[in-house]
Amino acid sequence: MGLYFQGLTMGLAYVAPIGMQNLFVINSALTRTRRNALITAVIVIFFDIVLSLACFFGIGALMQAHPWLQTVVLGLGGAVVVRIGLGLLLPKKKSTSENGAGAGAVAGAEAPAKRLGLRGLLKTVGTACVVTWFNPQAIIDGTLMLGAFAATLSAQQATPFITGVETASVMWFLGVTLVVNAFAHKFNPKIIGVLNRVCGGIIVLYGIKLLVDFAMAVL
Repeated sequence: MGLYFQGLTMGLAYVAPIGMQNLFVINSALTRTRRNALITAVIVIFFDIVLSLACFFGIGALMQAHPWLQTVVLGLGGAVVVRIGLGLLLPKKKSTSENGAGAGAVAGAEAPAKRLGLRGLLKTVGTACVVTWFNPQAIIDGTLMLGAFAATLSAQQATPFITGVETASVMWFLGVTLVVNAFAHKFNPKIIGVLNRVCGGIIVLYGIKLLVDFAMAVL
């Protein structure tokens, strides 16, 4: 159990710092019904678990060994991240049936859709994938943090440790979603719109940083 709790605390330290995943989950919890917000959280958890497993087993080393791979991720990630941020900064008016379908569906915050729908679900999956995987520095940092522990553990010890890490991901994102969603009704649509734009601005700046890093890598 000691290794499990060690993995749990390490996992919380790994996932808790505010980043694109957390901004996406918080935005979803504020603008969607609890059901839809929980669906979003589960999707993010899936990608986060896959990422932490990849980091644990050293995918960051692969990116360091092949700089072109990191450059491709920087370019694609930066462009997509900027697009996501602009979607939050400049939300489009949506019909009631579309509310909650995208990361920045604020126009219908008063009456969010009860179901995401196939289009909304696919968009959520795509966005969750981008905010989790299109960040090479996070992959490398995760490898340094989790991979360092993996190098010191035997095969038997690795299982409870990484299980603790994955448990932390489940606890964190579900907890954040439930807490934020529980108080979402205290925020009127205008305040939610402001929060959306703040999140969007941060995400756009982050995407620009990725594109600058991409340009520096290419030039």
